[in-house]
Amino acid sequence: MALFGKKIDPSCAYCEWGSPDEEDGTVFCRKNGVVRMDGSCRRFEYAPLRRKPRVQKLPKYSPEDFKL
Repeated sequence: MALFGKKIDPSCAYCEWGSPDEEDGTVFCRKNGVVRMDGSCRRFEYAPLRRKPRVQKLPKYSPEDFKL
């Protein structure tokens, strides 16, 4: 099973051809020039190491939850 599932929606933010610029929210694509991070094209190639995982929130526990 793939790390983020089998179906990955194309995005320039984690494409092999793009270099993201976090300051202005754009990506420099070696195929298409400067594009938006949420854009995509037919040359999309998934690069799993460029993808940033979502922050998971942990549930809040109280001391009563740990009493027997």
